[in-house]
Order: sequence, then C-alpha cells, then structure tokens
Amino acid sequence: MIHRDEKKGFYQIAEPYGVVLAVIPTTNPTSTALFKAIICAKSRNAVVTSPHPRAVRCINESIRIVREAAERNGAPPGLISCMTQATLEGTQAAMNDRNCHLILATGGPGLVKAAYSSGKPAYGVGAGNVPVYIDRSCDPVTAAKGVVCSQTFDNGTICSSEQSLVIDEPVKEKVLAAFLAAGAHLCTPEEKKLIERIVLRGQGMNPAIVGQYPCRIAQMAGFSVPESTTVLLVEETGVGYDHPVSAEKLCPLLAVYTVPDWRAGCERCFEILEFGGLGHTIGVYATDEKVIWQFANEKPSHRVIVNGPTSQGGIGSSTYLRPSLTLGCGAAGLNITSDNVSAQNLILRKHVGYTKPGFIEKYQVPPRLAHVGPHSSPGFERREAPH
Repeated sequence: MIHRDEKKGFYQIAEPYGVVLAVIPTTNPTSTALFKAIICAKSRNAVVTSPHPRAVRCINESIRIVREAAERNGAPPGLISCMTQATLEGTQAAMNDRNCHLILATGGPGLVKAAYSSGKPAYGVGAGNVPVYIDRSCDPVTAAKGVVCSQTFDNGTICSSEQSLVIDEPVKEKVLAAFLAAGAHLCTPEEKKLIERIVLRGQGMNPAIVGQYPCRIAQMAGFSVPESTTVLLVEETGVGYDHPVSAEKLCPLLAVYTVPDWRAGCERCFEILEFGGLGHTIGVYATDEKVIWQFANEKPSHRVIVNGPTSQGGIGSSTYLRPSLTLGCGAAGLNITSDNVSAQNLILRKHVGYTKPGFIEKYQVPPRLAHVGPHSSPGFERREAPH
C-alpha cells in the first residue's frame, strides 16, 4: 500500500511490472548496471541485463556482485541476471520475448528506437550534449572549479557532463584564467585542427576518446600536454558536423564559445541542444536570478543545474534531484519521461476506490418515455433501403 486516504476511501497498491530488460551502455557500464539492478530489486521486479559488447566482462562482474549481495539477504535466485554473450540479435530477441515486461534502455538513438519499437513498455533515455552558460554575474573561480570538478569526476562519461562552455564576453578573460589555474589547457589553433580529426567517426562520437584523460586525448591527436591537465578547451565559433568539437564527446574536452550577453548565450545554448542534446541538461553559472530563470523557463532541457557541476548535479549527487543514472529527456528528446528514472518509475499503481456515501441513493433514474422506440429519435426518418 503506497497511498491510503481513509476519509475518501481511496487507496493505491504498488505492483511490479515483472521482468525488466536493462540495456547497459559502454560509457558508464558498472555504475549503470548496479543502479538498474538495485532499482529493479527495490520495486520487486526481476532484471535481465543486456551488456554492451565492449563492456561484457565488467558489467557481468558488477551484476555478480549485486546478485550475490541480494541473494545473501533473501532475494530469490535468478532475480538479478546478466547475458554473458552480447550481440545485437540477442538484445533484440530479449526485447521481443514474451517474458519481457519492461525495457530500460540506455544507449544510442538506434537502440532507444528499437526499444520503443518492440511493442513493450520502455524507458529510453537520449543523448546529452550539455551546454553551460557562464554569465557576467557569476564568480569565475566558482565556475571554473565547478566544471573541472565535474569533468574529473568520471572523465566526462556521465551523460549530464558538460560538453560546451558559453561564456559572457565581459568575464571571458577572468573565466579562462580561472580554468588555467585549475589545470585546464587552452588549445592553440594548430592543436584544435589536430583534435578535430579524432573527435567524430562519421556522424557519431569516436568511442576511442570516451572517458580518456586529457593527456591521452592530446597524445591521440598528435600533441602533448602535462599529465596533470584536467580538461582540454577548444575555442569554437559554430555548431554542427563542420565543427566536430561542438558534438557530444563524453570526455574532458570542451568547446568554448564567446557571446556578447545572456540573450545571445540563450541562442547559442539552444543551437547546441538541438545538435544532439534536446531535453537533457543545461548548466548556468550566475547570481542574477533573472538570467537563471530565463534559462530554466525557456530552454528545452529537463535538468537545469545552477552554479555547480552538471555531472554530479544531473544525477542528484550535488543537488536534490532524484538520484539516478538514467536520465529521461521528455518529448523533446523522444523519450516517454523527463524524470530522473528510479524505482518509482518501475511500479504500476493499482487504484482502489470506495463509492462515495449516498451516491447510489441520490441517483435518480431518468423516466423512460413510453413512445421511445428504435426509430423514434428526433429528426430520424425511416427510409427504404436502396435496391
């Protein structure tokens, strides 16, 4: 029983879906596998985990750990399990199996579309090309430390991590100086050209750079930075495939834009969100409440993180958002929910309603008219059927 209103005679009873298929990405495989297993167990669902082919071993090991912990504490054997061989065909077969009652899909657009097309209830989550606006009213040191804190948390692999900085021109020099003091490296035009060659593979992110350290990314591109470098900054002027660094990268590599004011910042952030981040997350560093709420109200993003890291903020670690590693993007991101998906999303609610006192007693049966017959409705004229 999850809701009880004795006065109104209204009750809600929680009910599990049944067997949940949890599709796990390669970007943050262990944490997502553990999280999905835990929220399924909390909501009394069984879970079968489908691992990404590049992360089969670590996902299976994560599931083994959580499964053994659950079974030691009374969970039925088989409540939590994982596919040992990962193939697209295997995942598709699991989605279409009659014993699959709900799909939790984290991955690329193709996977999410497949989940929604399976005919089963599904929670798919979209990409998060997250822009961060840094306003003239902010403290530049706080902005730099917040972004670096976010990028070094998990090397940018959390889907709510910053991908671009949009800096208000009056504070640009102070902001960049604060980033350099925090260990960032501002790439030269020559280094930018080298970086652009490795960011994308076709029209998708290059998996080889995902989650890598800045020094390793620089090495792959063909130049060097100190091992202590926290994040790579690349100045950009446009958004789209002709500007590879403007895309989602999931590593400590950020595009840097300069805008004359917050209105132009709004427009630039909207462009970035449209390029693969609709509905996900946006960050704002400002003390001007008017600016903050312009971004909160006007932008097509369902998480707005204010004056702090978007990685930890989006997943509810540094904020009071619902803790989650599965972040919905709503209709803008072609998702069924805009929630931070949790155990609460994995229960069905059975509704019990007692009839209101006196409802039947007060009900008056309308008097039937004696002349009412099958063809006596007002305006009805009987006609012969055509030959």
